Amino acid sequence: MASLSLTQIRGSNSVNEFAQLRLRTQRGRSKIGFLKVVGSQGQSQGEPDLSVTVNGLHMPNPFVIGDALELDLISSMCLQGLSFATIKQTGIDALEINFSCPHGMPERKMGAAVGQDCALLEEVCGWINAKATVPVWAKMTPNITDITQPARVALKSGCEGVAAINTIMSVMGINLKTLRPEPCVEGYSTPGGYSSKAVHPIALGKVMNIAKLMKSEFDLEKYSLSGIGGVETGGDAAEFILVGANTVQVCTGVMMHGYGLVKKLCDELKDFMKMHNFSSIEDFRGTSLEYFTTHTDLVRRQQEAIQQRKAVKNGLQSDKDWTGDGFVKESESMVSN
Repeated sequence: MASLSLTQIRGSNSVNEFAQLRLRTQRGRSKIGFLKVVGSQGQSQGEPDLSVTVNGLHMPNPFVIGDALELDLISSMCLQGLSFATIKQTGIDALEINFSCPHGMPERKMGAAVGQDCALLEEVCGWINAKATVPVWAKMTPNITDITQPARVALKSGCEGVAAINTIMSVMGINLKTLRPEPCVEGYSTPGGYSSKAVHPIALGKVMNIAKLMKSEFDLEKYSLSGIGGVETGGDAAEFILVGANTVQVCTGVMMHGYGLVKKLCDELKDFMKMHNFSSIEDFRGTSLEYFTTHTDLVRRQQEAIQQRKAVKNGLQSDKDWTGDGFVKESESMVSN
């Protein structure tokens, strides 16, 4: 999946005209296959099936490399079992459009600034989807109050999927000797993207919100969701799938641990599936969504549970039921009420 800059896509027609053109052409379009099914590993009889089909693309497992990489690295990734990867050129099975890069000069309305401006996002999605002949995913920025708003706009503007999240704007720290921020360039710095394990809980929350939006407003057979953020174990991946993700992207984990991490992720995800007797990814995708509710509802549920527990009395109901037999047991049962 390749990241595109605004200068790579140009057009003069309106967004509505582009959307109509896309609807007429997307069903019969051809796929340009650079990476379609790669790194397929033999599945033992009775083993859980990790394969997924997303936007018409069949993949042997749900793992995707989550950032732009040079072409000479692709073959190595394929051998390690990755389904498909982000590369810096066209001629691939799908495109991920980065509307979320915190390092993409947002002060010049680029990168994350596009994902924070729904009107600009709609316009650019219209340009891209008018010309794309492969599925398009829009990568969302977490640096926004309500991530469901740009996700909704991207899907309504023709994207087949959304990916979340990109890195979180942060300041790494201040050098207490030099009083300069770190990292720095000639002593100066700017807030940058924070990633890896620490962002995993935040990413889960954002993906969960997008999944609930998609479930309530979109046809889940036509659209997809890719979870990104701090994936280093099969359990991390399982959490994203449980809150509705179709695929799981890995970037920092591979940078830190190498491409061999992918086999570990696959093995650990299979172990999780065996523990719950899941035979496929779809058996548990989105299972945890129904357990997310509102603060008000949590208070109501807690109050009802307390009242139910109070209504059930254990042991002796009053002094008149005292027999004297089993002194300690009868005493404790009265105290429990």
